[in-house]
Amino acid sequence: MTQTLDPSRFAHVTDWVFDLDNTLYPHHTNLFSQIDVRMTAYVSELLTLSREDARKLQKDLYREYGTTLNGLMNRYGIDPDDFLMKVHDIDYSWLVPDPVLGAAIRQLPGRRFIFTNGDRTHAERAARQLGILDHFDDIFDIVAAGLTPKPSLKTYEKFTALHSVIGEKAVTFEDIARNLAVPKKMGMTTVLVVPNNFEPTFSEIWESDPDHEDDVDYVTDDLAGFLERIVADR
Repeated sequence: MTQTLDPSRFAHVTDWVFDLDNTLYPHHTNLFSQIDVRMTAYVSELLTLSREDARKLQKDLYREYGTTLNGLMNRYGIDPDDFLMKVHDIDYSWLVPDPVLGAAIRQLPGRRFIFTNGDRTHAERAARQLGILDHFDDIFDIVAAGLTPKPSLKTYEKFTALHSVIGEKAVTFEDIARNLAVPKKMGMTTVLVVPNNFEPTFSEIWESDPDHEDDVDYVTDDLAGFLERIVADR
């Protein structure tokens, strides 16, 4: 059961951990659709498949291995650097700078991290376009994770060990509920970021995870506003 926001519940937080795609930038920008198309093209070229067959395999790999990259590495031994370079060769001008979000992140007390299943270059380009890159202490990407994606426990353990993050003093923001299960077990406060004006019909888009409802402490469709309320209370 998710809670009504009580900003005082965040008074203990010293580490703020943010997913990137569809979290720090809103779902409606549709930036990830460019990456999705490039992943399908990569699979199609790699295995000489039609676009339809490549897309089906791409989604099957995602469901089985957590990311398309992880699946392609495990099944076909691809070069991850080549994959990451090609699928992130996209137009970042789709993202609109968000000074309100930037101001709220900048005022958060303690450290701020981007924790993404994408690579550092993608995270830096997206965050720079949003105007928020300089407000973060570090980026923990899929390479730092040893190419093992969230929601793997091993990946969260690497992140918390690297940055000495104590679960009870941290909060994590994600757009996929199952990626909050491990942080919740670690003692972190968890926030699910959903599309603006979220409606149940969007469930397929943001990948509703009904089995993980208990892993979500808070839900918001306005990340900047959510952070502003916390900052104002502090």
